[in-house]
Amino acid sequence: MNASTSTATPTVTTAPVTTEPPAVRRPRAEVAPIPFTRVLGVELRKMFDTRSGFWLMASIVILSVVATGATIIFAPEADLDFESFASAIGIPMSVILPIIAILSVTGEWSQRTGLATFTMVPSRSRVIAAKWLLTVAVGVAGMAIALGVGALGNLIGSSIAGVDVVWNVSAREFAQIVLANSIGMLMGFTLGVLLRSSAAGIVGYFVYSLVLPGVSSALASNQQWWADHGAWFDLNMATYPLYDTALTSEQWAQLGVTAGIWLVLPMLVGLWAVLRSEVK
Repeated sequence: MNASTSTATPTVTTAPVTTEPPAVRRPRAEVAPIPFTRVLGVELRKMFDTRSGFWLMASIVILSVVATGATIIFAPEADLDFESFASAIGIPMSVILPIIAILSVTGEWSQRTGLATFTMVPSRSRVIAAKWLLTVAVGVAGMAIALGVGALGNLIGSSIAGVDVVWNVSAREFAQIVLANSIGMLMGFTLGVLLRSSAAGIVGYFVYSLVLPGVSSALASNQQWWADHGAWFDLNMATYPLYDTALTSEQWAQLGVTAGIWLVLPMLVGLWAVLRSEVK
């Protein structure tokens, strides 16, 4: 028997060998950060864009004119001097400027713009720094405008009453008034960063400016130690001399210490919370 055995041999297909080099991943293009000057410009525009912001800014001029007119109408002729106009204007400024500072910060949370702001500028510290600088600039400019209105009122009031024009506010006194109002504005800004709520910030400022001075005054009248040393702990007590006289070296030291307690430390806590909090 002649049997033949056939064996099937499988066909092996080999893949073609490519000699092309592997694809090289290109480095991602770096995006330049937004310039700080642009951040300043945007934050300044945001302070005027809303109706509340616009009217708050306009109220600086409006209330200055009202206070000046009231001084011309109701003040005795003997009191028609620049100091009287400056004092009358300083009262509404001590309320308006801190509210502007509070809303410049808390608007990111109350109006829910923080997500867009911190997405475009991830460095939250740069945004807060821009708001802080603008707060100081607006405060100084607002006081300059208000006192300019007061100076005009001094000229008009003296002319109407037929008395000599009295300029009894020196450059040093003017600078101290601006510093005192800037401290109040920075207190509002600090509360805004710390609380991040418009209502809480405004209530907190009125407690600081209206309630705490009464408590401190009651302590000073009953405790001689507080009457002698309270200015080292109470920012309001340390700020009052700015409106009256030239400060001594001790009073400047008291102002610096209390500013550190009431402004610097709460600001650091607020910045820590802002940098770590979730923005929705």
